[in-house]
Amino acid sequence: MNTETSGAGDLLVRIGGVIFLVGALATLVTVAPLFLGTEPFPAPAYFVCMLMGVGFAVAAGGVVRSAAAQRREARSAARNAPVR
Repeated sequence: MNTETSGAGDLLVRIGGVIFLVGALATLVTVAPLFLGTEPFPAPAYFVCMLMGVGFAVAAGGVVRSAAAQRREARSAARNAPVR
């Protein structure tokens, strides 16, 4: 992997992973009272669980961005290749 394309979507993938983990932790915290028989959290706490999907989408966008950068680099390398 070239240094030009190695960072194209890496930051988005990392940020998406962190957001996903926050959403996963929120899911564990909000579901635990249902199994423990305690009072459930209010509705806004369940909206934080939706960060799992947001994080997944951000990470997927980073993967697509990296793939597009690699594809552009491969096409430009093929155009610049000497013809035999």
